[in-house]
Amino acid sequence: MAINVTKSFLPPIEEYQEIIKGIWENTWLTNNGPLVRKLEGQLKEYLDVENLLFVSNGTIAIQIALKALNITGEIITTPFSYCATTTSILWENLQPVFVDIEPKTYNINADLIEVAITDKTSAIMATHVYGRPCEVEKIEAIAQKHNLKVIYDGAHCFGATYKGKSLLSFGDITTCSFHATKVFHTIEGGSVVCNNIDLLKKLELYRSFGHKNDDYYMMGINAKNSEFHAAMGLCNLPKVGNIIENRKVISEKYDSLLNWEKLERPSNEIAGFTYNYSYYPIVLASEEKLIQVTDALKKEEITPRRYFYPSLNQLPYLDFYNPCPVSESISSRALSLPLYYDLSLDDVEKISAIINQNL
Repeated sequence: MAINVTKSFLPPIEEYQEIIKGIWENTWLTNNGPLVRKLEGQLKEYLDVENLLFVSNGTIAIQIALKALNITGEIITTPFSYCATTTSILWENLQPVFVDIEPKTYNINADLIEVAITDKTSAIMATHVYGRPCEVEKIEAIAQKHNLKVIYDGAHCFGATYKGKSLLSFGDITTCSFHATKVFHTIEGGSVVCNNIDLLKKLELYRSFGHKNDDYYMMGINAKNSEFHAAMGLCNLPKVGNIIENRKVISEKYDSLLNWEKLERPSNEIAGFTYNYSYYPIVLASEEKLIQVTDALKKEEITPRRYFYPSLNQLPYLDFYNPCPVSESISSRALSLPLYYDLSLDDVEKISAIINQNL
């Protein structure tokens, strides 16, 4: 049987069917229905956050965050993330300014941010890469000093905590993805989290065309999600703890088997950090070695993934180039290995042996 880099968790079908029965009874399919509101309430409780909106996906979450914060001009951002982090900025006709990454965690290097600030800078948008926290205290201090907004792309960090708080609770707004490949998913979906109630009301209007009932307040967009997606979230949320625990066991098996004399990985040694095991990345000695390892795995029907490649400052549709040598090096050599809730430890042994044999 083929082994892919990820596999979506699905709850028992009977549980899902039981929840969606009510949709047939009330015929409320979308437009902030009862299951959406119930999921939002449970997510706020689970994450211990004050304000959260369930939206259609993690990309639209970033876009409405940019709108709601009135971001203009330039945004300082990371080159090491999924392309949606950058393309959301471009889609809103804003200018990304790339700052290189820190060589241990692969997050944006907070020590380089201040140098990149200009009179056109209005925000910092960073990603908690692979679910590991950015230097949130440093970033907050820089933002306050220069009167900048802070948005975190938290797509990777559902269930991860820092100093006892959800990683989704930092910044002016943190966005999250609930895509089918994530630790917690709603098939397609995402969220925006903020600490300001007035900002939440603005985000809520942006999510639904800018109007409430027959009153129009502003130009908005359709970022709503359906009752069927919320139902999947309601089934999956109680199981997140077990999903993360399974992923931890699998990750620790990789830890014990892989040849770390010839491999690198991002550091988990961050004080106050609790990981969610959202990815299992390794970094090879060279791109050539990465290709060799990938080809060897694929011959055995094992498919890893180059998360995250290319370095976003090298995207082909950019009309400028900010050199980011650390990100460019890591992105050319980073490979995420198969990791999902029911990956067998025998398969982990097989994958690890193939990798070690090709180093």
